[in-house]
Amino acid sequence: MTTDTNHIERFIAAPFIKEIGRGVKGARSMTRADARALYAAMLEGRVSDLELGAILLAMRIKGESVDELAGFMDAAEASFAPLPTPRGEFAPVAIPTYNGARKLANLTPLLALLLAREGVPTLVHGVRTDPGRVTTAEILHALGMPEATTAAEVQNEFAHLRPAFMPIEHLAPRLAHMLSLRRVLGVRNSTHTLVKILQPFDGPALRLVSYTHPEYLETLGGFFTGVDSEKESDMRGDAFLMRGTEGETVAHPHRAQRIDWFHAGQRALLVERDAPTDELSEVPDGRDVATTAAWIGAALRGDVPVPASITTQVAYCVEVSRKIRARSQSLA
Repeated sequence: MTTDTNHIERFIAAPFIKEIGRGVKGARSMTRADARALYAAMLEGRVSDLELGAILLAMRIKGESVDELAGFMDAAEASFAPLPTPRGEFAPVAIPTYNGARKLANLTPLLALLLAREGVPTLVHGVRTDPGRVTTAEILHALGMPEATTAAEVQNEFAHLRPAFMPIEHLAPRLAHMLSLRRVLGVRNSTHTLVKILQPFDGPALRLVSYTHPEYLETLGGFFTGVDSEKESDMRGDAFLMRGTEGETVAHPHRAQRIDWFHAGQRALLVERDAPTDELSEVPDGRDVATTAAWIGAALRGDVPVPASITTQVAYCVEVSRKIRARSQSLA
């Protein structure tokens, strides 16, 4: 590497692009080691803009293999400092929020607030805004919840039984930059999957993970039962995987989605998918920020009922969060 601090060593990405850029049928997946090396170089700014665009689009077309996700995640988690795990009865719960809502009201803030009220340290991480969508950050702001920009501020919110919202720019700045390239290319990239499966704590936690496309059910299932379990799963914690409500990891207000629970390489069906019904839960009249925030406030006061599917989701999160903490204490 050159000793000139104004320059960094350039990563030659062409050999990787040659393999992953052959289209859906012709492309070959990278090994975990190669994927880690490539994504680390991307995060460090050692890949040219031309090559970076080619990589992101090639992976968008090809789709990530389990080993590629593992390698990307190895590099991603090495790129930021993890948050300290809070003490107490419960392991923290991480709720990624990178989609927002276009049709239904975004009730992710309700899920987070209900968990925090039970004493569960609840971290919400994601984007502040998304054109055409109502984000969790906007609703939390309307409810008077501040952003957390440091680990100390996250811990302070936990201590006051409030969920902590940390923008991805503060949690993992290099990943935030990769996400921002969506505005340049017009499509999402592999980083949007990585931030949804991120374990941002230095100790065991429960991750709530959603998927939008059916093929990701098996890919992420393979990741959690295989690769993720290799990383001393008792130290990483567990994961719940469900079909997203408009991409958000909150139960659909009108019917329960299937939720799979992953722990120590095992997969268990936690919640069955409800059959279609004409009986709908009470939901906000609109999806705008003010209406949604007001309705969530009413639900927290008990003035309107919390949808049964969300109540069930909260109960399982509380139960498993407690189990994760008990396991970690038994290993200490």
